[in-house]
Amino acid sequence: MKRGIVAAGNWIVDRVKMIDRWPGEGELCNILEQTHSAGGGPCNVLFDLAAMECDIPLYACGVLGDDEDGQYLLSQIRTKGIDDRYMKVSKSASTSYTDVMTVRFNGRRTFFHNRGANAELGYHHFGPVNVPARLFYLAYLLLLDELDRQDAEFGTVAGRVLSEMSRRGYKTVVDVVSEDSKKFQETVLPVLPHIDYLVINEVEAGACKGVGVRRSDGRIDVEQLVMCGRFLLDSGVRELIVIHYPEGALALEQGGVVHQRPSCRISPQDIVGSVGAGDAFCAGILYGIHEELSVDDMLDLASASAWFNLQSATASEGAPTLRRIRDHL
Repeated sequence: MKRGIVAAGNWIVDRVKMIDRWPGEGELCNILEQTHSAGGGPCNVLFDLAAMECDIPLYACGVLGDDEDGQYLLSQIRTKGIDDRYMKVSKSASTSYTDVMTVRFNGRRTFFHNRGANAELGYHHFGPVNVPARLFYLAYLLLLDELDRQDAEFGTVAGRVLSEMSRRGYKTVVDVVSEDSKKFQETVLPVLPHIDYLVINEVEAGACKGVGVRRSDGRIDVEQLVMCGRFLLDSGVRELIVIHYPEGALALEQGGVVHQRPSCRISPQDIVGSVGAGDAFCAGILYGIHEELSVDDMLDLASASAWFNLQSATASEGAPTLRRIRDHL
């Protein structure tokens, strides 16, 4: 039986700065502390899965710059026991980085991103991928220039990659980044028929359909979220849509069944930062898919994984073991 997860896409160095408030244009705020950590979709989910100590073979795939940040990421990958055979080094671009500004009192963050070598990740990088893994995870669409490029046959180059990974026997799992709704409809929708499992947040789900998903009082509109999920299934996602939001998560199966679970409760004063919280949630979903958990158990485990993440300033340094996650449920 196949075991393992190949995770590809954005590899980023996060420069997280904790600030006292978000300033207006031309104003000053204070940097209270700063940290340096690895980030990006495949990086965060693989590091979280490695921390779980769940004995699933993990494989990293992406492009780094030939620089200090690239060496730092490779060192982190190897230290965590992740196979780096599909990590490539660019001679023409620097390693991608993001300045993450996190407001201390509410954990809200704003990102200033340099795409760097991630922009070069293309179809040819996936030719060598040949391991007996079960899942192929790709993130983040809308932030991978070459893969987001249009393709006449598959919608985008990412669609071509996902189609090829499906042909090789992998189940495909995709995450995206929050972006302009027009870009979602041009870049994400054409790829949906090549995705088995789509994991996104409520903003991204609304952007795919071009609708709002919160009521005028700020509460989540679950009915609207379900409509977005059904739209995505009708548009091609083959097995499951998972939509997470601060208050909880819901999942829609291709057969029409809807699951909804609340988030693990956490006091606002216990939130240190939310960088990587969505990826920690996704790591729980990947584990659940790989281990064939029920959808409800998968959502609960993902929520607990995100709960631990919120108590750390970085994307994955506070990642718990699987035993700790289960003890929290």
